[in-house]
Amino acid sequence: MNTGTVSTRGLEGRRPAPLLTVDKIGKHYGGLTVLDRCSLRVEQGSITGLIGPNGAGKTTLFEIISGFVPPDAGHITLGNLDITGLPPHRIARLGMVRTFQIPHEFAGMTVLDNLLVAPKDQCGERLWHAWFNRGAVKKQDAGLRRRGEEILDFLGLHRLVAEPAGNLSGGQKKLLELGRALMLKPQLLLLDEPVAGVNPTLMKEIAGRIRELRDQGMTLLVIEHKMEFIMELSDWMYVMAEGKVLTEGTPTEVGRNEKVLDAYLGVV
Repeated sequence: MNTGTVSTRGLEGRRPAPLLTVDKIGKHYGGLTVLDRCSLRVEQGSITGLIGPNGAGKTTLFEIISGFVPPDAGHITLGNLDITGLPPHRIARLGMVRTFQIPHEFAGMTVLDNLLVAPKDQCGERLWHAWFNRGAVKKQDAGLRRRGEEILDFLGLHRLVAEPAGNLSGGQKKLLELGRALMLKPQLLLLDEPVAGVNPTLMKEIAGRIRELRDQGMTLLVIEHKMEFIMELSDWMYVMAEGKVLTEGTPTEVGRNEKVLDAYLGVV
């Protein structure tokens, strides 16, 4: 499945420009500091990993980046656009989409129909088109159905196209969540623990799909607790602890960093 973008990988001696810049984000709840001047950048066409122990602030940072929670300080830039404080639907329209740690499928709908609810601006949602421009509605519906089937094939779920989503395994629901995000054709995809509760075989399949998306030019920011998975997957990593970005670097550099070993790896 081609996303229609050009991969920036393999550019020797150059670091691609950041697609996402998070600058000195702060968040407080009462007297509790959850995020303290957190900064990171996600480069175009990369997989960036975000790790840290429970309570480090990773999910809160994700919530702020994706617009579900407003920051108390700092700025977020997507490309050249300041998206700080924008609501999730506007951020999604600008090309940044996220998945959730716990999948939210429509259990009684088929796997394919779960994908078809995702795209924005569908003609059939407007009464005028539904009644007086049925040809355009049918044409768009057919195109979306083809795209949904292509995504299910890409994710290895095509044989389950007519299965109620509630019947899927936990790992398959993770893939369905990913598929629904892909229906929106994102530039930047935020994945929140994409392999939590997933068996090792399916974990490898998910890793392969994420790499394929990266190689097609998509940019990904991934939270994950499974260290072997995220270390092998990431091009660049950030480590959080106690609401702060502790360090950043390649997976090899992060794995050898004594501060990381003390703050995180030693307690896993």
